[in-house]
Amino acid sequence: MECQKQNKSGGANTDMPLPEGYRMTELGLLPEEWRVVRLGDVVSLRRGTIHPSNKPQARYVGLEHLVPGEIRIKQFGHACTTRSAKAIFKPGDILYGKLRPYLDKAALADWSGVCSTDILVLQPSEYLTSLFLAYQMHTRFVLEHAKATTTGVNHPRTSWKAMTSVIIPLPPLPEQQAIAHVLRTVQESKEATKRVIAAARELKKSLMRHLFTYGPVPVDQVHQVEMQETEIGSIPAHWRVVKLGEALKGTQYGLNERAGTSGKYPILRMNNLINGYIDISNLKYVDLDYTVFERFRLMKGDLLFNRTNSYDLVGKTSLFGLEGKYVFASYLIRLVVNNKYSVPEFLNYYLNRERTQDRLRMLASRGVSQANISATKLKGFDIPLPPLPEQHEIARILQMVDRKIEAEEAKRKALEEVFRSLLNELMTARRRLPAQFVARFEQKAEVES
Repeated sequence: MECQKQNKSGGANTDMPLPEGYRMTELGLLPEEWRVVRLGDVVSLRRGTIHPSNKPQARYVGLEHLVPGEIRIKQFGHACTTRSAKAIFKPGDILYGKLRPYLDKAALADWSGVCSTDILVLQPSEYLTSLFLAYQMHTRFVLEHAKATTTGVNHPRTSWKAMTSVIIPLPPLPEQQAIAHVLRTVQESKEATKRVIAAARELKKSLMRHLFTYGPVPVDQVHQVEMQETEIGSIPAHWRVVKLGEALKGTQYGLNERAGTSGKYPILRMNNLINGYIDISNLKYVDLDYTVFERFRLMKGDLLFNRTNSYDLVGKTSLFGLEGKYVFASYLIRLVVNNKYSVPEFLNYYLNRERTQDRLRMLASRGVSQANISATKLKGFDIPLPPLPEQHEIARILQMVDRKIEAEEAKRKALEEVFRSLLNELMTARRRLPAQFVARFEQKAEVES
């Protein structure tokens, strides 16, 4: 199903002739059959609270259970874990986070429960469908109104009184249902993609446990692998346990230079090391003499090790494989791999393995808020060293899974962009659904009535 794009301006230039079937409103050009209303005219606030002791097993929804931008409630607690009075909600209500409304938290309730009093419980009238209202509360104009009406510095809140005055477009009920159906379909596709990504990440963890224990052999053949017990656990008998330094040509601490938003050379910092790879979405730059640049220039196949960070994040490693002239910051250590003995991709995967990360943190010296691992300690860290062909095969298998995750992540991002675009365009009639599609919901309503 394709949407029909309307080629019209959202401005208020009354000198231009209006398209047939449209009229100019406070919200711009809208179809004649659409109304413009204030939220308080078509939505009411469910009043009433209950003390948790009177309903201890009731499902409890706090702000922490609402996911920004999502309309489904996927997490909840229980009233018995709370103390103060809670608001009551019922199926079909919309739970809207009034504390820090810029977080964009609004969800449709599918069941009865109680919620934090920092959540407004909205009841749609007969002029609104619940699902449509849930999406409406995520639109740009509602979000901007909520942010503009907050009070308080440390705990900024909007209020029901303030929210009643936000102006919203109101299509006929069948078109509301059609719009909500399309948006829900896109969101469900995004959710399905998230599940695929989660499954692929679990597969990767399982594969890493298998590959770094038995090597690149099928699961049904592990009993044929002769094993040895070592200080780092069971590994194939033909693998060696060596110090990390033996697999490297050398190590190097990074530059201690102030970075800015502009400069001659991009400099990689600890926040650029993500899941074993380099993320360049938030680059900083430095100006350096060419001789200094040459000393710190990164080469493909280098590993960057995060030597200083919080205890949970110290030790993260990423493989450098970018085109261009990059240098690296002082909180990182460059590991130059000796290709005669090891494969950079293999080392990168091994160093990022959960069990390996736990072992690496044991090397760290702790400060007040940070932990540190020196190059000397790192070079003395024990690692398994399979023959080069096996290292290549282990890396190849894990790279296949990473490519699947990367493709699904790209799909998820594309679906998120499609959803955001459709949300604001369908809700403002800048994009219309085909009349025959909307008619299906009108016919459905007639049958149900």
